[in-house]
Amino acid sequence: MLLMMAAMIGVATRGAFATEPDAEQVKFFEKEVRPLLAENCFKCHGPQKQKGGLRLDSRAAALRGGESGPAIVPGKPEESLLVEAINYEGLEMPPGGKLADDRRAVLVRWVELGAPWPETGPENAAPAPAQAKGPKITAEDRAFWSFQPLRRPAVPEVAESDWARNPIDRFIAAKLTAEGLTPAPEADRRTLIRRAYFDLWGLPPTPEEVEAFARDEAPDAYERLIDRLLASPRYGERWGRHWLDLVRYAESDGYRQDAYRPDAWRYRDYVIHALNEDRPYDRFVTEQLAGDEIAPGDPEMRAATGFLRLWAYEFNQRDVPGQWSAILNDITDVTGDVFLGLGLGCARCHDHKFDPILQEDYYRLQAFFAPILPRDDLTLASAEEWQEYQEQLASWEAKTATIREQIAAIERPYREQAAGEAIAKFPESMQAILRKPPAERTPREQQLAELAYRQVTYEYERIAEKIKKGKGKEKAAWEALQQQLAAYDGSKPKPPPRVLTVTDVGPIAPPTVIPGDRAQRVIEPGFLTLLDPGPARIVPLPTAPNSTGRRAALARWLTRPDHPLTTRVIVNRLWQYHFGRGLVATPSDFGRLGERPSHPELLDWLASEFVARGWRLKPMHRLIMTSATYRQTALRPSPEVARQKDPENRWLWRMNPRRLEAEPIRDAMLAVSGELDPALGGPSVAASQPRRSIYTKVIRNTHDPLLDAFDAPDGSISTPQRNATTTPLQALLMINGPWTLDRARAFAARLRAEAPDDSGRIILAYRLAFGRPPEPTELAEAIAFLQGQARRIESGTEAEVAGEDGCEPPRPPTSSDEADLAALVDLCHALLNASEFLYID
Repeated sequence: MLLMMAAMIGVATRGAFATEPDAEQVKFFEKEVRPLLAENCFKCHGPQKQKGGLRLDSRAAALRGGESGPAIVPGKPEESLLVEAINYEGLEMPPGGKLADDRRAVLVRWVELGAPWPETGPENAAPAPAQAKGPKITAEDRAFWSFQPLRRPAVPEVAESDWARNPIDRFIAAKLTAEGLTPAPEADRRTLIRRAYFDLWGLPPTPEEVEAFARDEAPDAYERLIDRLLASPRYGERWGRHWLDLVRYAESDGYRQDAYRPDAWRYRDYVIHALNEDRPYDRFVTEQLAGDEIAPGDPEMRAATGFLRLWAYEFNQRDVPGQWSAILNDITDVTGDVFLGLGLGCARCHDHKFDPILQEDYYRLQAFFAPILPRDDLTLASAEEWQEYQEQLASWEAKTATIREQIAAIERPYREQAAGEAIAKFPESMQAILRKPPAERTPREQQLAELAYRQVTYEYERIAEKIKKGKGKEKAAWEALQQQLAAYDGSKPKPPPRVLTVTDVGPIAPPTVIPGDRAQRVIEPGFLTLLDPGPARIVPLPTAPNSTGRRAALARWLTRPDHPLTTRVIVNRLWQYHFGRGLVATPSDFGRLGERPSHPELLDWLASEFVARGWRLKPMHRLIMTSATYRQTALRPSPEVARQKDPENRWLWRMNPRRLEAEPIRDAMLAVSGELDPALGGPSVAASQPRRSIYTKVIRNTHDPLLDAFDAPDGSISTPQRNATTTPLQALLMINGPWTLDRARAFAARLRAEAPDDSGRIILAYRLAFGRPPEPTELAEAIAFLQGQARRIESGTEAEVAGEDGCEPPRPPTSSDEADLAALVDLCHALLNASEFLYID
């Protein structure tokens, strides 16, 4: 009995895994779970400190638990204290603020899976911080495919030379031949134009555009179509959204407060403009990483460097140094994801388990960003505009000096009290920094003070509210002075538009050290040891004397023509967005946990061609889209053999049919209903407005139901590839959602205004929604439906059917004309729900 009990205890301690986690579980843990635990838990529950007797840096320690019991019960999140704590159900961890929904979902999923944790030594304890012990990169590491130098392979000779339209096709044909497969026929004209429009614009073509292309018999008709689409500003809107997915663009802080960032949209407009201009990608990368260093006086560069301001911000966080470390970690991780196609987060706490990325490499890269200072005070004004504004402001200040001094005297005690109360909430060490004169602060203290002052400034903004709630002479005097000041509003200049951006804190960078390193060894900026083991060459920039020049050096390294990752990663992303799957199916993981390229020679040829074409994206789009590979039909005859040999279509024996993403679905509904507002750029709007979806507000904790249901990202993490889920909620929103119903009503109103009878309206509806006229049987069935539905609505029969399940209230009997319109609305609603509307072939 004792032996049985001991065995049971052993099983319970080891948890749900008697064997090592499989590869997918290891990948999930290393990419998602471990960085989350490291960032939010290890500081208080790690090797240096164990609050409540709890360690969370190993599976065994988490199972053992602390004073409150085991932190996790493998396979049972409902019984796990860790899950209770992150959900703020009694316990509240992390104490500074609740994790975002998607981050909590990661930990819940991990516990559901049995808390897989790959072994790393005794009790799977996390290793101590890496020290300088000589090279740790092996010959096998250096031989891995994605770290090999970029070379331009020869274009293969193939038997299917008549099919091939450009070199892409020869690479594809060679692989198809090797696999015993043949390519599909070319898609018809109507399919091609719809595919091209959604790929480059994210919108359906108009009936007139479809008919004109279908009738154009010129041999270069398709090429001219692609050129026209690429030349339109709609291209930047479509492909800008892809980029915003990658950089986790959002317009709010996240966390509990989730405050709105009113100027964040300027970065979005920068991206759209740069893509429309076909700015070379090496320049595009450099502007976002170091725009303030290469052109400090250029207002557009301030917007570009908004890339470094897209991190989430926890407003009420008292642990300001911890928050600043989390921000630098986030910037480092996203830089690796977006530009290198490597998940660096695993190297934050130890040398990467799978890829040749040392822990020291992680902090060498982070050192490039160590000097940044968030700036909310910079504007988009030119030097001349700023000078004019200053002169006008000085004139207004001179006129109002006495009034403002009197207002300041009333507000002074409130201001001092607000500052004192706000500062008192911080730990003593942070209070000491805030009380220091700015000139005496170190660069790091200046960064921390800037972050903390956001909370102090918030209290200042509430002073007017407190005075208004007061009584007596003080309130009356303050209000009278405010009225006097308002009389000068006509001469007060409007401030130039501001932008969320960064600069360096100064020419001297704060030191970067590895957390937990007792020696506190300073880590200098550098690159991945595997690719470039030496220190980074930081060149002082005459144009930016108050900057370190570090980020410009990082940009130069990333955009070297011979860099093995940067160009491979971006051309793979282009391929993925055109075909639904990249040549590397894991677009932000070119490491060992990612998939190998299906066509490695083609990937390298594209990357070298990209550099040869001046790092420009538009010529690459044209090259891909004019290939015979891209122009294949998705509906090929007799595909049984091909499906048996290649069920996932990795070798591209046909085109992949794809469901539209959330934004094109919404935008297409607005387009066919005639409501779409084509205005370009500007401040973001509510999703209820008929602007393109890229211009709607992206609030991290508040999502538009339709976009959310169809897998739009929320801006919390980099999203290199969207899910394409199928859920009941999608059907509910498309069938019963008020927004979709309103589009169906507008669609019907448009048909009535533009076509005189049922037949004409049905034909126009099909051409608008599907890019084609209805088949004769479809036309006959639709006419019969309109007539029968109108009779049912008018008689009340349809109302009884619709109301039986309570999904919508019964419609009252109406006039014949109203019944006809309601029937047409129902037909339009059905077309918007059709797969042909929601998918592209």
